[in-house]
Amino acid sequence: MRPAESIVIAIVALSFLFGIYFYDKMPEQMASHWNVRNEVDGYLSRFWGLFLMPIIALGLVLLFIAVPRIDPLKHNIERFRRHFESFIVVLFLFLFYLYLATILWNKGYRFILIQALAPAFAILFFCAGLMVEHAKRNWFAGIRTPWTLSSEQVWDKTNRIGGRLFKIAGVLCLGAIPFPGYAVYFILVPILLVALFAFVYSYVEYQREMKSQEAPRP
Repeated sequence: MRPAESIVIAIVALSFLFGIYFYDKMPEQMASHWNVRNEVDGYLSRFWGLFLMPIIALGLVLLFIAVPRIDPLKHNIERFRRHFESFIVVLFLFLFYLYLATILWNKGYRFILIQALAPAFAILFFCAGLMVEHAKRNWFAGIRTPWTLSSEQVWDKTNRIGGRLFKIAGVLCLGAIPFPGYAVYFILVPILLVALFAFVYSYVEYQREMKSQEAPRP
């Protein structure tokens, strides 16, 4: 078993242990969703409030372990596996942090949730950018559009610039710390713009590549 796999399994196991430990200490209905005004607008039963996240994380562990083994282009994943596995560990730490924040809120601690999550989003997006920058063509990780999957050159160009933009989006997330009321503009909007840009950019680059191949040679 690879070190990253051991780490994420340990994180998930710890999540289940936390769920068991806090089960009798949580209210029957747990706050599970907050609106932009930091008001609770969604609840889950105690069981699902404590175990939904660990169960989802367990499914992600199985996917993470399977992906490098079942991807038809798995040889390419090996070329950036260190960055891929580093991002996966950060993703599971992010989920665990979110899980702990939910438990603390339901224990009676009050804080602005998005303000507490902003640094975690910043780290997650920045690390995603590092992974995307180094990603080689595959079916599971990186910026995957019909055009990046159809061309190695388009993949490399799109993921290189997309990775840089993901890192910029990560830095912008920090703006939600002093201005939590505008968190949507610091967290959600930048990442949506990055995704839209990458989609359009990959299409444009693919069309440019096709035209260059069709151009008559002297």
